[in-house]
Amino acid sequence: MSRAAITDLYRIDDLLEPEERAARDTVAAFIDKEYLPIVGKHFRNGTFPSEVIPRLAELGVFGATLKGYGCAGLNNITYGLILQELERGDSGLRSFASVQSSLCMYPIYAYGSDEQKERWLPGMAQGKLIGCFGLTEPDFGSDPGGMRTRAKKDGDHYVLNGAKMWITNGTIADVAIVWAKVDDGGQESIRGFLVEKGMPGYKAEEIKGKFSLRASYTAELSFADVRVPAKNMLPNVQGLRGPLSCLNNARMGISFAVMGAAVACFEGAREYALSRIQFNKPIAAFQLTQEKLADMLQEIVKGQLLAWRLAKLKDIHGKVSPEQVSVCKRNNVKVALDIARVARSIYGANGITDEYPPVRHMLNLESVYTYEGTHEVHTLILGKAITGLDAFA
Repeated sequence: MSRAAITDLYRIDDLLEPEERAARDTVAAFIDKEYLPIVGKHFRNGTFPSEVIPRLAELGVFGATLKGYGCAGLNNITYGLILQELERGDSGLRSFASVQSSLCMYPIYAYGSDEQKERWLPGMAQGKLIGCFGLTEPDFGSDPGGMRTRAKKDGDHYVLNGAKMWITNGTIADVAIVWAKVDDGGQESIRGFLVEKGMPGYKAEEIKGKFSLRASYTAELSFADVRVPAKNMLPNVQGLRGPLSCLNNARMGISFAVMGAAVACFEGAREYALSRIQFNKPIAAFQLTQEKLADMLQEIVKGQLLAWRLAKLKDIHGKVSPEQVSVCKRNNVKVALDIARVARSIYGANGITDEYPPVRHMLNLESVYTYEGTHEVHTLILGKAITGLDAFA
């Protein structure tokens, strides 16, 4: 059986439209020819390959599901397939695209003024302007409602004070979508602000010492009396509904994407097992190795079907529920991480080097397991849906 036939054992390709397959295959070719040859160097050095940004823009990756403003207007299945290929390259590359698209362009598109959309979206679609998303804080991750960042009205400006942590793209971003608490007529609410690079008092400092997502820039943002024009506030949303809707949008893409990392690990381990000779035969001939490969493939097939159905539901109904997203994110990230670990074991000692993909994907997936809602948070979202009882209360 060919490699493609194995990883598409349930013939999901038959469910795809020709244009969906074409978009996926175009991005896959970019990953194979232009990205995989350089990702090892960047992962080792802890750098992001900024030279790929124009190519991603040419491929229509940024804001792919948005209509107008130079965006591709693709459906969610196509976007999921694109992210899957980016993740097959590296989670850092997919994180860059996810943040740019789902967490930055989406809130401007969904909640911004016409002026904000015209100011930012065309340049972001072209990759000429980069965004980041500021919600998580040093002391508040899973509990965003506890945020301490504040914005106080002062004439035609808001004065912003606080800090955000673990911000992808932070050091290279031209604009940060920052969520802060505002005293709105005596009642506190959460609002989103477009904080622009170079505003006095705004700093973005790279977080060093990461063992995960090394081919990606991660920053801490700080705001010391940053004067943000009132016109830079997102006018059409308030409360946690704003940031959580962005996260729900991003989580769907991540749920699809991580199957790319799983496929990379599985395919690499299979090829290695067929070529590695021990006791006068390839290790692929041993029963325990075949069990590992069978378990990996089984979970890839299940994860692919979950991801396809989730994206299809969004394309049909225009939205998906948090519970539907949680099932897919919770399952797919966990199994992708498990697959990376098992694949590493097939390589033996060679598996701990960055010459082969599993350990890089394994380290990256440890972050994906935590961000965009931890595994535990998605467990409790499902628990509430099942029982009607809120474990967060």
